[in-house]
Amino acid sequence: MTQPAKTTLVATDLDAMAEMSGRIALLIGKDGQLNAGAERVNELAGGALTRMIEAGALEDMKPGDVKTLAWPSGLKAEAVDIVLLEPGADQIEARKAGAALGKLLGEGGMTILDASEPGRVDLMQGIALRAYSFGARKTSDAKSLGEVRMMVKDPAGLEAQMNDARAIVEGTFFTRDLVSEPANHLTTTEFANRISDMESLGLKITILEEDKLESLGMGCLLSVGHGSASPTKVAVMEWSGGKDGDAPLALVGKGVVFDTGGISLKPASGMEDMTMDMGGAGVVAGVMRTLALRGAKANVVGLVGLVENMPSDRATRPGDVVTSMKGDTVEVINTDAEGRLVLADVMWYAQETYKPRAMIDLATLTGAIIIGLGHENAGVFSNDDTFCNAFLKAAEAEGEGAWRLPMGQAYDDELKSQIADMKNVGGRPAGSITAAQFLKRFVQEGTPWIHLDIAGVASVKSDTAYAPKGATGWGVMALNRLVADMIEKG
Repeated sequence: MTQPAKTTLVATDLDAMAEMSGRIALLIGKDGQLNAGAERVNELAGGALTRMIEAGALEDMKPGDVKTLAWPSGLKAEAVDIVLLEPGADQIEARKAGAALGKLLGEGGMTILDASEPGRVDLMQGIALRAYSFGARKTSDAKSLGEVRMMVKDPAGLEAQMNDARAIVEGTFFTRDLVSEPANHLTTTEFANRISDMESLGLKITILEEDKLESLGMGCLLSVGHGSASPTKVAVMEWSGGKDGDAPLALVGKGVVFDTGGISLKPASGMEDMTMDMGGAGVVAGVMRTLALRGAKANVVGLVGLVENMPSDRATRPGDVVTSMKGDTVEVINTDAEGRLVLADVMWYAQETYKPRAMIDLATLTGAIIIGLGHENAGVFSNDDTFCNAFLKAAEAEGEGAWRLPMGQAYDDELKSQIADMKNVGGRPAGSITAAQFLKRFVQEGTPWIHLDIAGVASVKSDTAYAPKGATGWGVMALNRLVADMIEKG
């Protein structure tokens, strides 16, 4: 996988600044006051910082903005980056400031000076999150990134926080890599293999093959993969870091490694983007990696349905009726509405097998959610206000956009079928909501549940706060925070 830049906490050493290579980053508030590190740099550079500030360099800057003094005299550093960040900046401001520095990180590395205020670990996390590039399928040597060093008064005191931050970054990168991979490289088998490799982190991994899925009655899931030569699988990741006997939180992800639409074929334009249709499964895998790396004191199970939706002589046709693991029958009106068929069986299996305390499913499910919310927010649907509000609070705390949408009987009525228990699609109106209503039919009584439609946020065409354009890893931070707040802290 893509390795995050190495991040290290070191003791403040003002005498070493003259010989530092790479980039030097200084944190300065709007008042222009220089901390000890900035004072030393200013002295070595012959008062260059003072002159910049007196000339009004900070006046047009917003929190997190960076101005660069290139090849400063008196220093070996290639640049001094001045970051506008107040001493009392919150987590989001600090992380976004770090992301601005992450864009500048190169082979020479970076040293952040005298950063002892709260939130500086978030700054380091922001640097690491933004310094990402997917280069696995390029033949040219990828640019290597130098080490990021942060000078603080008490490195040992911040190391535990830093280790948690590193775990989050690695889990996010794992998700981004999965979402970025082309479908001929990330087949269902390869996806399962990458999940199996996480056994070395302490996760218990189980891969359910097609014969097992057939015996379980997962007719909805299997119908999606009928047209593909790639075998359909379900990968289960168990993390048992909590108390014995405590019911786990279940995370369920849609893992359609490529979606042609099946017989209901998508338009050719833009179909190449459907390599990201396994985004929900990618987030679940990334969250489970993060929990294992940081040794979360919680019981969590991640389950992902891995399948490819292709047209062929074996493919499911519009009008076919399939039977779910629950036993309900589904009339397939549109084979491009396949994600809900994948999730329905995996969700039912999760509840039957693990009796979870609560369940969250994630999927790049509908184009309608992009029409409604754009690329700023994931769509959130739930049957439990308390559980939903806990997630929304976690997402807001991590700066990951999420917006709750309504559900109700009128939307559910759109799924009525004349020949089966339900159709897999309603009408064109409220497409994201009727998709959520379909999934709700596979939520057992008494199970708190959230559905996250991440079609608009999993992979985007322009830079986001924490990532370059492409795969974002949206959801890893929010779900990790939810586990910490809801389960670990109680």
